[in-house]
Amino acid sequence: MFPDGTGPAADPAGSHHERRIRSFQPRRSRVSPTQADALRRLWPTWGLDIDGLSRIDLDAFFDGLPVVLEIGFGMGEATAQMAAADPDTGILGCDVHTPGQGNLLGLAERNGLSNIRVANGDAIILLREMLAPASLAGLRVYFPDPWPKKRHHKRRLVQPEFIALAATRLAPGALVHCATDWEPYAEQMLEVLSAEPALENLYPGYAPRPDFRPLTKFEGQGLDKGHVVHDLLFRRRDA
Repeated sequence: MFPDGTGPAADPAGSHHERRIRSFQPRRSRVSPTQADALRRLWPTWGLDIDGLSRIDLDAFFDGLPVVLEIGFGMGEATAQMAAADPDTGILGCDVHTPGQGNLLGLAERNGLSNIRVANGDAIILLREMLAPASLAGLRVYFPDPWPKKRHHKRRLVQPEFIALAATRLAPGALVHCATDWEPYAEQMLEVLSAEPALENLYPGYAPRPDFRPLTKFEGQGLDKGHVVHDLLFRRRDA
Protein backbone atom coordinates (compact mmCIF):
# COMPACT_ATOMS: atom_id res chain seq x y z
CA MET A 1 0.00 0.00 0.00
CA PHE A 2 2.86 2.37 0.83
CA PRO A 3 5.98 1.40 -1.15
CA ASP A 4 9.50 2.72 -0.68
CA GLY A 5 9.03 3.90 2.90
CA THR A 6 6.23 6.33 2.03
CA GLY A 7 4.01 4.97 4.79
CA PRO A 8 3.74 2.31 7.51
CA ALA A 9 5.10 -1.11 6.62
CA ALA A 10 2.80 -4.13 6.61
CA ASP A 11 5.12 -6.17 8.86
CA PRO A 12 7.90 -3.91 10.15
CA ALA A 13 9.55 -6.45 12.45
CA GLY A 14 9.42 -9.17 9.80
CA SER A 15 10.64 -12.61 10.72
CA HIS A 16 13.64 -11.61 12.81
CA HIS A 17 11.61 -11.58 16.03
CA GLU A 18 10.07 -14.54 17.80
CA ARG A 19 6.62 -15.88 17.18
CA ARG A 20 4.34 -15.42 20.17
CA ILE A 21 0.76 -14.75 21.14
CA ARG A 22 -0.15 -11.19 20.19
CA SER A 23 -2.61 -8.84 21.85
CA PHE A 24 -3.51 -7.27 18.49
CA GLN A 25 -4.29 -8.00 14.87
CA PRO A 26 -3.01 -5.58 12.18
CA ARG A 27 -5.82 -3.91 10.23
CA ARG A 28 -4.86 -2.12 7.03
CA SER A 29 -8.16 -1.98 5.13
CA ARG A 30 -10.58 0.87 4.55
CA VAL A 31 -7.96 3.62 4.45
CA SER A 32 -9.67 6.74 3.15
CA PRO A 33 -8.02 8.94 0.51
CA THR A 34 -7.49 11.65 3.13
CA GLN A 35 -5.85 9.22 5.55
CA ALA A 36 -3.66 7.75 2.81
CA ASP A 37 -2.56 11.23 1.76
CA ALA A 38 -1.61 12.12 5.33
CA LEU A 39 0.38 8.90 5.67
CA ARG A 40 2.27 9.41 2.44
CA ARG A 41 3.17 13.01 3.21
CA LEU A 42 3.77 12.89 6.97
CA TRP A 43 5.04 9.39 7.69
CA PRO A 44 8.66 10.09 6.64
CA THR A 45 8.84 12.86 9.30
CA TRP A 46 6.40 11.84 12.03
CA GLY A 47 6.12 8.08 11.54
CA LEU A 48 8.17 5.17 12.80
CA ASP A 49 8.09 1.48 11.88
CA ILE A 50 8.79 -0.80 14.83
CA ASP A 51 11.42 -3.04 13.27
CA GLY A 52 13.34 -3.78 16.46
CA LEU A 53 16.69 -3.10 14.82
CA SER A 54 17.86 0.05 16.61
CA ARG A 55 17.23 2.31 19.59
CA ILE A 56 15.13 5.44 19.09
CA ASP A 57 16.70 8.75 20.05
CA LEU A 58 13.61 10.20 21.72
CA ASP A 59 15.31 13.54 22.38
CA ALA A 60 15.97 13.98 18.67
CA PHE A 61 12.58 12.58 17.61
CA PHE A 62 10.67 14.93 19.94
CA ASP A 63 13.02 17.93 20.06
CA GLY A 64 13.86 17.33 23.71
CA LEU A 65 10.32 16.99 25.07
CA PRO A 66 9.52 14.40 27.76
CA VAL A 67 7.72 11.54 26.05
CA VAL A 68 4.63 9.55 27.00
CA LEU A 69 3.95 6.27 25.18
CA GLU A 70 0.30 5.62 24.32
CA ILE A 71 -0.44 2.07 23.22
CA GLY A 72 -3.56 1.72 21.10
CA PHE A 73 -4.95 5.14 20.14
CA GLY A 74 -7.78 4.05 17.83
CA MET A 75 -8.64 6.89 15.47
CA GLY A 76 -6.53 9.32 17.48
CA GLU A 77 -9.10 11.93 18.50
CA ALA A 78 -8.34 11.65 22.23
CA THR A 79 -4.60 11.58 21.55
CA ALA A 80 -4.85 14.80 19.56
CA GLN A 81 -6.86 16.46 22.33
CA MET A 82 -4.29 15.50 24.96
CA ALA A 83 -1.45 16.71 22.75
CA ALA A 84 -3.17 20.06 22.26
CA ALA A 85 -3.80 20.45 25.99
CA ASP A 86 -0.18 19.64 26.88
CA PRO A 87 2.16 20.89 24.13
CA ASP A 88 5.21 20.52 26.38
CA THR A 89 4.84 16.72 26.41
CA GLY A 90 5.52 14.49 23.43
CA ILE A 91 3.13 11.64 22.70
CA LEU A 92 4.41 8.54 20.93
CA GLY A 93 1.28 6.76 19.79
CA CYS A 94 1.71 3.07 19.01
CA ASP A 95 -0.93 1.24 16.99
CA VAL A 96 -1.38 -1.19 14.10
CA HIS A 97 -4.60 0.30 12.70
CA THR A 98 -3.60 1.99 9.46
CA PRO A 99 -6.72 4.21 9.10
CA GLY A 100 -6.19 5.42 12.68
CA GLN A 101 -2.54 6.16 11.99
CA GLY A 102 -3.49 8.28 9.01
CA ASN A 103 -6.30 9.99 10.89
CA LEU A 104 -4.04 10.93 13.81
CA LEU A 105 -1.34 12.32 11.53
CA GLY A 106 -3.98 14.36 9.73
CA LEU A 107 -5.32 15.71 13.02
CA ALA A 108 -1.80 16.61 14.13
CA GLU A 109 -1.14 18.52 10.93
CA ARG A 110 -4.46 20.36 10.85
CA ASN A 111 -4.17 21.42 14.48
CA GLY A 112 -0.46 22.25 14.44
CA LEU A 113 0.41 19.52 16.95
CA SER A 114 4.13 19.08 16.55
CA ASN A 115 4.37 16.93 19.71
CA ILE A 116 2.80 13.80 18.17
CA ARG A 117 4.64 10.90 16.57
CA VAL A 118 3.15 7.61 15.38
CA ALA A 119 4.76 4.17 15.77
CA ASN A 120 3.54 1.24 13.68
CA GLY A 121 3.85 -2.29 15.01
CA ASP A 122 4.28 -4.38 18.14
CA ALA A 123 4.49 -2.39 21.39
CA ILE A 124 6.44 -5.22 23.05
CA ILE A 125 9.21 -4.98 20.46
CA LEU A 126 9.14 -1.19 20.77
CA LEU A 127 9.63 -1.34 24.53
CA ARG A 128 12.13 -4.16 24.59
CA GLU A 129 14.33 -3.37 21.60
CA MET A 130 13.90 0.29 20.70
CA LEU A 131 13.44 2.32 23.89
CA ALA A 132 16.22 2.94 26.40
CA PRO A 133 15.75 2.23 30.12
CA ALA A 134 14.12 5.09 32.06
CA SER A 135 13.41 6.99 28.82
CA LEU A 136 9.64 7.48 29.14
CA ALA A 137 7.76 10.07 31.17
CA GLY A 138 4.59 7.99 31.12
CA LEU A 139 2.60 5.09 29.70
CA ARG A 140 -1.05 5.17 28.63
CA VAL A 141 -3.18 2.16 27.78
CA TYR A 142 -6.77 3.21 27.16
CA PHE A 143 -9.50 0.66 26.41
CA PRO A 144 -7.32 -2.17 25.11
CA ASP A 145 -9.02 -5.18 23.59
CA PRO A 146 -10.50 -7.05 26.60
CA TRP A 147 -10.42 -10.45 24.88
CA PRO A 148 -13.49 -11.43 26.92
CA LYS A 149 -13.50 -15.18 26.24
CA LYS A 150 -11.55 -17.08 28.88
CA ARG A 151 -9.46 -18.96 26.33
CA HIS A 152 -8.31 -15.60 24.94
CA HIS A 153 -7.29 -13.99 28.25
CA LYS A 154 -3.66 -14.83 27.45
CA ARG A 155 -3.89 -12.29 24.62
CA ARG A 156 -4.61 -9.36 26.92
CA LEU A 157 -1.88 -6.74 26.85
CA VAL A 158 -1.73 -5.96 30.57
CA GLN A 159 0.05 -9.03 31.91
CA PRO A 160 2.84 -9.27 34.53
CA GLU A 161 5.56 -9.70 31.90
CA PHE A 162 4.39 -6.64 29.96
CA ILE A 163 4.20 -4.41 33.04
CA ALA A 164 7.61 -5.58 34.28
CA LEU A 165 9.13 -4.68 30.90
CA ALA A 166 7.34 -1.35 30.70
CA ALA A 167 8.46 -0.40 34.22
CA THR A 168 12.10 -0.65 33.15
CA ARG A 169 11.48 1.94 30.42
CA LEU A 170 9.80 4.43 32.76
CA ALA A 171 11.74 7.22 34.40
CA PRO A 172 11.31 7.70 38.17
CA GLY A 173 8.01 9.43 38.81
CA ALA A 174 6.55 8.44 35.43
CA LEU A 175 2.80 7.85 35.42
CA VAL A 176 1.14 4.64 34.23
CA HIS A 177 -2.48 5.27 33.30
CA CYS A 178 -4.82 2.48 32.21
CA ALA A 179 -8.55 2.63 31.53
CA THR A 180 -11.12 0.01 30.60
CA ASP A 181 -14.88 -0.46 30.64
CA TRP A 182 -14.60 -4.24 30.97
CA GLU A 183 -14.92 -5.09 34.66
CA PRO A 184 -12.98 -8.40 34.67
CA TYR A 185 -10.13 -6.77 32.79
CA ALA A 186 -10.11 -3.84 35.22
CA GLU A 187 -9.72 -6.34 38.05
CA GLN A 188 -6.84 -8.01 36.23
CA MET A 189 -5.17 -4.64 35.57
CA LEU A 190 -5.41 -3.67 39.23
CA GLU A 191 -3.98 -7.01 40.33
CA VAL A 192 -1.10 -6.95 37.85
CA LEU A 193 -0.15 -3.31 38.42
CA SER A 194 -0.35 -3.70 42.20
CA ALA A 195 1.97 -6.72 42.08
CA GLU A 196 4.72 -4.86 40.20
CA PRO A 197 7.24 -3.71 42.85
CA ALA A 198 8.52 -0.83 40.71
CA LEU A 199 5.07 0.82 40.75
CA GLU A 200 2.90 2.36 43.43
CA ASN A 201 -0.82 3.03 43.24
CA LEU A 202 -1.78 6.68 43.64
CA TYR A 203 -5.17 5.63 45.05
CA PRO A 204 -6.42 2.87 47.37
CA GLY A 205 -7.89 1.08 44.36
CA TYR A 206 -9.30 2.50 41.16
CA ALA A 207 -8.70 6.17 40.41
CA PRO A 208 -11.23 8.86 39.58
CA ARG A 209 -11.24 9.74 35.90
CA PRO A 210 -8.53 12.41 35.50
CA ASP A 211 -9.39 15.60 33.65
CA PHE A 212 -6.59 15.09 31.13
CA ARG A 213 -8.15 11.93 29.67
CA PRO A 214 -10.80 13.04 27.16
CA LEU A 215 -14.14 11.28 26.88
CA THR A 216 -13.90 9.31 23.65
CA LYS A 217 -16.72 8.30 21.32
CA PHE A 218 -16.03 4.66 22.18
CA GLU A 219 -16.23 5.41 25.90
CA GLY A 220 -19.44 7.36 25.45
CA GLN A 221 -21.04 4.43 23.67
CA GLY A 222 -20.03 2.16 26.52
CA LEU A 223 -21.46 4.52 29.11
CA ASP A 224 -24.72 4.67 27.15
CA LYS A 225 -24.88 0.89 27.48
CA GLY A 226 -24.39 1.08 31.24
CA HIS A 227 -20.71 0.14 31.27
CA VAL A 228 -18.60 1.37 34.18
CA VAL A 229 -15.22 2.82 33.22
CA HIS A 230 -12.32 2.17 35.58
CA ASP A 231 -9.15 4.27 35.57
CA LEU A 232 -5.91 3.14 37.20
CA LEU A 233 -3.07 5.53 38.03
CA PHE A 234 0.29 4.15 39.15
CA ARG A 235 3.63 5.91 39.55
CA ARG A 236 7.10 4.58 38.87
CA ARG A 237 8.96 4.48 42.19
CA ASP A 238 12.13 6.52 42.55
CA ALA A 239 14.22 3.43 43.28
